[in-house]
Amino acid sequence: MPGRTLCLGEALIDAVMRPGRPVEEHVGGSLFNVACGLAALGDPASILSWWGRDQRGARIAASAERAGLEVVPGTDGAPRTPLARAHVDEEGRAVYDFDLTWEVPPAGGLERYNHLHTGSFAATLAPGADGVLDIVQRIRDHATVSYDPNIRPALMGTPETVRSRIEQIVGLADLVKASDEDLTWLYPDEPVENVMRRWLASGPAMVVVTRGPWGAYALLSGNRDMLHVDQLTVEVGDTVGAGDSFMAGLVSGLLDTGYLGSRHAGRRLSATTWTDVQPALHRAVITSALTVSRDGAYAPTMAEVRDVRAKDPTFR
Repeated sequence: MPGRTLCLGEALIDAVMRPGRPVEEHVGGSLFNVACGLAALGDPASILSWWGRDQRGARIAASAERAGLEVVPGTDGAPRTPLARAHVDEEGRAVYDFDLTWEVPPAGGLERYNHLHTGSFAATLAPGADGVLDIVQRIRDHATVSYDPNIRPALMGTPETVRSRIEQIVGLADLVKASDEDLTWLYPDEPVENVMRRWLASGPAMVVVTRGPWGAYALLSGNRDMLHVDQLTVEVGDTVGAGDSFMAGLVSGLLDTGYLGSRHAGRRLSATTWTDVQPALHRAVITSALTVSRDGAYAPTMAEVRDVRAKDPTFR
């Protein structure tokens, strides 16, 4: 069985705004969504974040408890709970603006965790960004690391401001997942495939880029060929949390097959083949599709994943 994953980064309240509909507030945040996704899939997860002891913070804490997450002490030390306003258009696409601060509470006992997932603005927004980098550097002596830049221009400023820190953490990670929109923002004049290969050469064992309805591209450090993974066709509720759900499914699949979860597992991932990791990629595709078929950042269960697999023999 896999050990415990530490998800380091934001948990917040999403205020979802759709044309002609009342504003709805939901618990969200990229790292919180991934943590909930892992827990729903049966992988123990903890959240180290930064929210307040106010009404919205109480909602996050209650949601974490329902999801079966462990909340790391100090997480509720923020002066106020972060708020993200998600402006969802008629096609279900979300654009965000934010009202928040970000710090990393003191984090001891890292030996308890065999995998760390981090990303989004937590890795680039001061003053907490330096704390994220410190934990990544400390934990990778014994654990694996996954990273999703999850670009938020409203918080990150310009590509030039954050590019070097993003590339630094990419080089420290075993698994990196980004969207094609992330890479286009970071490197507007460079093909996605070129960025993927350069990132892979800097250190990760696996780099995956999601491309919305066109599926995902994946590279392995031990294989010269790029794999294209088709997305499932579903009726879209909205895309809130879709990338986080993909990330949770991918990390869960790799943990369950022993390609994440220790330095030995990280070395196995560096030497593996597409046949070995394809089930994890398929899990990611399924969890993402199940999420976009609902409104909000829905976290699918393993029972739902198995049901999709049973109905589609092309999944292995």
